[in-house]
Amino acid sequence: MILEGTVLTGRDFEAVEGRVVVEDGQIEAVEEASVDSDDIVLPAFVNAHTHIGDSIAKEAGEGLSLEELVAPPDGLKHRLLRQADRDDLVAAMARSLSFMESSGTGAFVEFREGGVDGVEAIRDALSDSPLESVVLGRETTDAMELADGFGASGANDSEFGAERRATRQAGKLFGIHAGEVDSSDINPALDLDPDFLVHMVHAEPLHLQRVADSEIPVVVCPRSNIVTDVGRPPVEELAERTTVALGTDNVFLNSPSMFREMEFTAKLYDLTAREVLRMATVNGAEIAGLDRGVVEAGRPASLLVLDGDSDNLTGARNAVRAAVRRAGTADVKRVVHPQSD
Repeated sequence: MILEGTVLTGRDFEAVEGRVVVEDGQIEAVEEASVDSDDIVLPAFVNAHTHIGDSIAKEAGEGLSLEELVAPPDGLKHRLLRQADRDDLVAAMARSLSFMESSGTGAFVEFREGGVDGVEAIRDALSDSPLESVVLGRETTDAMELADGFGASGANDSEFGAERRATRQAGKLFGIHAGEVDSSDINPALDLDPDFLVHMVHAEPLHLQRVADSEIPVVVCPRSNIVTDVGRPPVEELAERTTVALGTDNVFLNSPSMFREMEFTAKLYDLTAREVLRMATVNGAEIAGLDRGVVEAGRPASLLVLDGDSDNLTGARNAVRAAVRRAGTADVKRVVHPQSD
């Protein structure tokens, strides 16, 4: 397979006119050359925080607080998940996964409610999907054992010490929500020495210093935080201190579109387009332990091809800014997965 156009190469997304040569699911070469193509070739996105089970109840809960919406065990989403028919739940998740793939996502990190049953349900939803998943079970260590790790709700909900120890012993990923509503659960979350934190909207100087000292990455979800009215995460301050990735959070609150998340973040914060694109690709991949997010020889071919001659993108003078601040699902020409070339 050969993909031609403007190729955004390496961690800095240097725009090179040329081609990407793919063989057996791997990038064999990135060649600089004069080509007759307006396409833009970049890494497929890594959505670093999702709740795909919420697909059964998109746009439910208008006017409810964050606690009323998602707090376990009786927030609206948890009640709806318990009431949902399993086949309907799996079908709804599969539809969201299909949308994610068609809008440029190659991999995602899922906090999966429902214990063992919840992990099994999303595995079923993924059966025909080319997406790579990192599924973090919740509620029980049995779910963690079946999944790729454990995704904790927040240190105010439980101590999570036993779950952290079990996850570490299993050599799996442990992530935890922190600082979404207020700052009270941030220090207890940091005390668990997680592999990553999610949200950190209310991080204070002490917490920022602890994050820097411990080098714990953070996944931010700015659109979700605005929708739930909890505030704005201090993304610039976090990015100065640690690795920051983007996630779209609950499907019932936000479309799982990384295009929308990037554009929102780029226009809300004083960040370069390259920084935001890194948050949507290689940073999330590294947090999740995935070899993705960079276009360079020897890497798996997880790639996104945008139509640079679309009505939306034609005339763009800066391919990185166009991909981050302007592009959308309608501009996607092709998504390449390592197993599908």
